[in-house]
Amino acid sequence: QVPLVEAGGGLVQAGNSLKLSCAASLRTFSGYTLAWFRQTPSKEREYVAVISGSGGNTYYRDSVKGRFTISRDNAKNTVFLEMNSLKPDDTATYYCAARRNPILSVSNKSWKTYDYWGQGTQVTVSS
Repeated sequence: QVPLVEAGGGLVQAGNSLKLSCAASLRTFSGYTLAWFRQTPSKEREYVAVISGSGGNTYYRDSVKGRFTISRDNAKNTVFLEMNSLKPDDTATYYCAARRNPILSVSNKSWKTYDYWGQGTQVTVSS
């Protein structure tokens, strides 16, 4: 069973919004830090947003602060990424990731510290 399954990607015009979701089949979902990463063919995978197990703490990369919001519903084993005011530079494949530790740390910004990954969902923003 695939532990993480993303949904919600698509093609939108600049300035519009999308909301991604990631359904997790993980035991003790609240025991995981969750994150959204993105990647294009010309760039290394980069973190977008991270949320602690309780949902009380978050990190955002500078370029998405004020536009993107990460949230989670521990009762439904789901994490979300609401993306507003989208820009062409946001075009990428977006991945959901989970790490077996509910406490945020700076290391959570590195894709290398995550235990599970989704298959990715494409987001394309046209100008």
